Amino acid sequence: MNRLDAQYLDLIEAILRFGHDKTDRTGVGTKSIFDYTIRHCMCDGFPLLTTKKMAVKTMMTELKWFLRGDTNIRPLLFDNCDIWTGDAYKRYKDTYDYDLDEPLTIDEFREKIKMDYSFATIWGDLGPVYGKQWRDFNGVDQIKNLIDGLKDNPHGRRHIVNAWNVSELSLMTLPPCHYSFQCYVDSDNKLSLKWNQRSVDTFLGLPFNIASYATLLLLLCEETGYRAGDLIGSLGDVHIYNNHIQQATEQLNREGFDLPKINISNVDVLAGEFDYELIDYKSQPTIKAPLNN
Repeated sequence: MNRLDAQYLDLIEAILRFGHDKTDRTGVGTKSIFDYTIRHCMCDGFPLLTTKKMAVKTMMTELKWFLRGDTNIRPLLFDNCDIWTGDAYKRYKDTYDYDLDEPLTIDEFREKIKMDYSFATIWGDLGPVYGKQWRDFNGVDQIKNLIDGLKDNPHGRRHIVNAWNVSELSLMTLPPCHYSFQCYVDSDNKLSLKWNQRSVDTFLGLPFNIASYATLLLLLCEETGYRAGDLIGSLGDVHIYNNHIQQATEQLNREGFDLPKINISNVDVLAGEFDYELIDYKSQPTIKAPLNN
């Protein structure tokens, strides 16, 4: 068992054994613990779970969307990335005038977002979520500043990107779960990244968060010339939804494989563009679970 899968399964076991029963905004309910740290040395391989198959293309598409500063789900749908559709659809249904006629089904909504630009402009936009804050936090391009700072002042202690813009939280469809990250360059010219996350959907979301921030770390290394060091996740409310408990228990009983490697090329972070090649990724089968919006 590789160390990443072992850490992740230890976390699942801790939540199932010691988690507090809590209500939540989705109405599903969770088992939850507070405070956990994930740590991974990038020298051990690319941190992609092997105890279940991961949708790598979906994760990479979302990261590119963040980096471009996009907030509308339309380009995601054209890349067959459905992560944020439920959030946009919930906003549409919650504000729909039911005196007119029946609202669109989610499948109809998805298709109309793709085919009707005017409709997508209104209903596909999620407000000033992650990408907006990364690239335009009250007029500041934090990603550009981060890259410049890492190059010009590597040992600085202000290499921080923050998505928790208090003045715009009420305008967001969903306030950021992973709300900030900090970079650190050591004396061996290794770049490490630590992200902070207030709310952690352990079964579905966390594996994506780990791999996404690992990719971001590698992209920053490509831009700045540093080698990849450690990836650290500082997690707050770490939970498993009640309708994911059966799936999480199934994953606990699986064996993992060696971590894959990844090649990153043709990197332009500010344009949200890069190519990747995943090497020797071997995993257990997918475990399906509902997405709770």
